[in-house]
Amino acid sequence: MDSLDISKLKEIIKEAVREVLHEEFLNLWINSLPYVSDEEMKDIQERYGSPNYTEDEFVEGDLK
Repeated sequence: MDSLDISKLKEIIKEAVREVLHEEFLNLWINSLPYVSDEEMKDIQERYGSPNYTEDEFVEGDLK
């Protein structure tokens, strides 16, 4: 293998590791969210109502 092949391989490995770490971080974050039963959710909505967001409060994008 010449140095070009080795540097390309390193870049491929780095990108693969980044992707895996990103996926695992998202899984960890999602799994750390507390479970809310239907009854609890109904109680929250009755107390506080549903959020009333406008379109301009959201930004389209990728989670990467």
